[in-house]
Amino acid sequence: MTISAVVRNAVRPGYLPVMARKVWSRVGSGHGREREAAHAWAAARAEDIGAWGCRVDGALWRESADAARSLAESARPRVEELVAAGVDLGGPGGVELLYFLTRILRPDTVLETGVAAGWSTSAVLAAVRANGTGHLHSSDFPFFRLPEPERYVGWVVPDALKGPWTLRVRGDRRNLEEILLPGTRVDLVHYDSDKTRRGRESFLLRVSPHLSGNHVVVMDDIQDNLVFQEYAETQDLYRVFPYGGKFIGVTGPGLAAVERAARDDDVTLGDPGAAPLPADPG
Repeated sequence: MTISAVVRNAVRPGYLPVMARKVWSRVGSGHGREREAAHAWAAARAEDIGAWGCRVDGALWRESADAARSLAESARPRVEELVAAGVDLGGPGGVELLYFLTRILRPDTVLETGVAAGWSTSAVLAAVRANGTGHLHSSDFPFFRLPEPERYVGWVVPDALKGPWTLRVRGDRRNLEEILLPGTRVDLVHYDSDKTRRGRESFLLRVSPHLSGNHVVVMDDIQDNLVFQEYAETQDLYRVFPYGGKFIGVTGPGLAAVERAARDDDVTLGDPGAAPLPADPG
């Protein structure tokens, strides 16, 4: 990552406006001013992700954990190539949750922002393949501190999974205009791009008219500001999971539907060993 790479990328068509917005968003929005309050809110509501998954559907959660391990193992040679090249695009985070939600919701349309190496992308696509239905739309902007940055977007995604995947790399503002066409309905959202208040609020405003009646929204790094809290508290149910020293937030009517179904199954089956799902943490 060098200054020369930044300069070279800045003169490429379409790059400079997005690069400038990213820099200004972080400087102008006060990224970090709310972190203490957001971290405290998330920490007070956090619950173990594996325990939750097992309560909802133990067999499917075990499948999800196995899928995450399999993806990590298959990606190892590609990761070693990144390490040898001195490129750090981050590692897997919460991929078993995304696999689990994709499998249990069986979404027709999934929207993901922030691809990077493609760990989350791989998890969703693996679940789509297992479902036999669905399509993933991914929005990203290449890591402009790298030379030839487009080549690294989705680096670890296996070729065998790429069929039901559309990747756009011109930044969320332009990409979403192409993805969220009139009549488009999104069933599962994974937001992992601009973590500032401005970025998150703009995204939620843009995507909200396109969310299906049974959608789920997953947002990473919710400890950075209070946007997820404010949004989640307008919903019937939300969950917060700690992961790698950070927090993942999940909300939306689809989450409530999944948990209601799990409770109904417990009642129907009369399983005395099944721990009941806790009430809404809000």
